[in-house]
Amino acid sequence: MRETTAERWSRRVVLTLLAVFVLVPLYVMVSSALKPLQDVQNAFTWWPRRPTAQAFVDMWSTVPLGRYLVNSLIVSSVAAVFSVTVAIFAAFAVSRYRFRGRGLFSVTVLSTQMFPGILFLLPLFLIYVNLGNATGVQLYASRTGLIITYLTFSLPFSIWMLVGYFDSIPRGLDEAAQVDGAGPLRTLFQVVLPAAVPGVVAVAVYAFMTAWGEVLFASVMTDESSRTLAVGLQGYSTQFNVYWNQVMAASLVVSVPVVAGFLALQRYFVAGLTAGAVK
Repeated sequence: MRETTAERWSRRVVLTLLAVFVLVPLYVMVSSALKPLQDVQNAFTWWPRRPTAQAFVDMWSTVPLGRYLVNSLIVSSVAAVFSVTVAIFAAFAVSRYRFRGRGLFSVTVLSTQMFPGILFLLPLFLIYVNLGNATGVQLYASRTGLIITYLTFSLPFSIWMLVGYFDSIPRGLDEAAQVDGAGPLRTLFQVVLPAAVPGVVAVAVYAFMTAWGEVLFASVMTDESSRTLAVGLQGYSTQFNVYWNQVMAASLVVSVPVVAGFLALQRYFVAGLTAGAVK
């Protein structure tokens, strides 16, 4: 079907509005980061009258942004790696094998997503504190405890996503590998996983982003040494002032790892969409 003139212009208008909706806030962030604090606090102007990059220098000393950035990278990366690793084995077992309790396990995994995260805040806090008092293993106010906390949210959804993706891979590939003498692990790593790379990448990105932007648990389960970026950015707001230009500069800087990672993995998302269309 040929696109009519009205449809063409409607598409252009919608895309333009969406672009404006996305780019205007980004432009305001950049322009505010390039303004002195006094100019940001005064009447809003679209263009900096006195452009300066001082906010990008001061933001590192106003709060320990470097430590917060390292904490976020470690917590998010480790949580994503563990979530993907465990989800691969669990999803492969659920997808390829029939065992007692399989249906109950699948329903339980999916049902965990029905509860709001705040319900688990107090139980996890008490578990960490009591475990530390009883055994000396300090999970509260540590990066290890925060990683375990994020796994409780990302792992069930990761398993559910990979089960659906593994189910879309023809079982004939597994049978062909078994005829060649491959065992379950060899079949998983040499046959199933190469075909499921886009799904695995999607799960990894989901687990990473869940940990990267989480605020509620990070604000309760961390202290000054283990604090992440999502909470640490609040340090630019003091009792007497809010350093808006540094907030905007820091927000731009800390978004670089996420944007770079997405651009690096973008081709896997495209491959996943194409494979899904063919299947």
